[in-house]
Amino acid sequence: MRKNCNALIIGGGIIGSAIAYYTAKAGHDVVLIEKGEFASGTSSKCDGNILAIDKDPGFDSQMSLVSQKLVHELKGELNGSFEYRNPGSILVCETDEEMEAAQKWVNQQEEAGLPFRMLDRADLREESEYFADDLPGGLECASDATVNPYLMTYALIDGAKLYGASFYSHTEVNNIEKEIGTNQYVVDTSKGAIRADKVINAGGVWAPLISKMLDEDIDIPIQPRKGHIIVAAREMPLGMRKVMEFGYLISKFGGERQVDAETEKYGVALVFEPTESQNFLIGSSREFNGFQTKVDFHVVKKIAHRAIRFYPKLKDMLIIRSYAGLRPWTPDHLPIVSEVKGYKGFYIAAGHEGDGISLAAVTGKLIQELIEEKEKTIVPVDKLSLHRFQKKEAAL
Repeated sequence: MRKNCNALIIGGGIIGSAIAYYTAKAGHDVVLIEKGEFASGTSSKCDGNILAIDKDPGFDSQMSLVSQKLVHELKGELNGSFEYRNPGSILVCETDEEMEAAQKWVNQQEEAGLPFRMLDRADLREESEYFADDLPGGLECASDATVNPYLMTYALIDGAKLYGASFYSHTEVNNIEKEIGTNQYVVDTSKGAIRADKVINAGGVWAPLISKMLDEDIDIPIQPRKGHIIVAAREMPLGMRKVMEFGYLISKFGGERQVDAETEKYGVALVFEPTESQNFLIGSSREFNGFQTKVDFHVVKKIAHRAIRFYPKLKDMLIIRSYAGLRPWTPDHLPIVSEVKGYKGFYIAAGHEGDGISLAAVTGKLIQELIEEKEKTIVPVDKLSLHRFQKKEAAL
């Protein structure tokens, strides 16, 4: 294993791999280490959406739009196929009250320049004859895309290797120190020590633990949020693109919906995604349960029931398997892409929750710009700073 590099990335999921690609492409000497197999954590236990439809109007949706454009460019840059498709996506409303809220959401997004439009009942029937008859409509975002996150991670890795980056799996971090005099970081791993000018912590839900190896006082407010997904056989053409319920937004951002107590408790909301391999994914759930990833079949059952509410024919379909993963949650639902004050050259790129696939490209590009100390970055960095949380605490 190499002993020196300019930029050392900790974490071999899609975020770390995107950082490796953009930094290596810019001419940096890059090493990435991963404690397990590449893409074996959150990146392999999620859907593959590059979405703006579920983002808050303003900075959040604009950042997603930038990432969508970068992913579209990556399709032409990377040699490996990652099942990129750009069909747009839909949010389906369950009630007239949700339709009113959806209209306000669309108005805000349109004002920000995003390609949103409302859908009525006839539009839904044209989209899929398998929707429940009583659904009043929904909304569409035409720019949304989908990928295979596992394949995209490996395409980014292969692309970074072409620019000279080195990758090491099954390499666990034991300790991190900043060396006095050289200002280099010394990262002790299970395969020996690596010296680096820059260290990027892309450890996802484990990012807080990694940073505390450097300094116990580095406080990263990321918690693991568990989510389940069902894989089902595509026995009939339910739909050709991503569909979510409008209540997914309410669940994501902590609002209250008109659902039963257990559906609310587990944050269950419809997510439907057809895949290129002729099956489809059904989600989703959101719960804080530590680092435990065992599938809870009670939650899976709630997800299935919720999906049948919107697609009654799903009750006749075969479930192939189900799995659960951990999403790195932050209190304001935005990721942390930031240098750590007091530790020049030490960066955090984590906390994307369910948006890691959507925001991987823009995160990778932004870290490349941060380590080069660019005055103007691809998106503004203030809202993504780790220290936004300390400022809030100081104001209380």
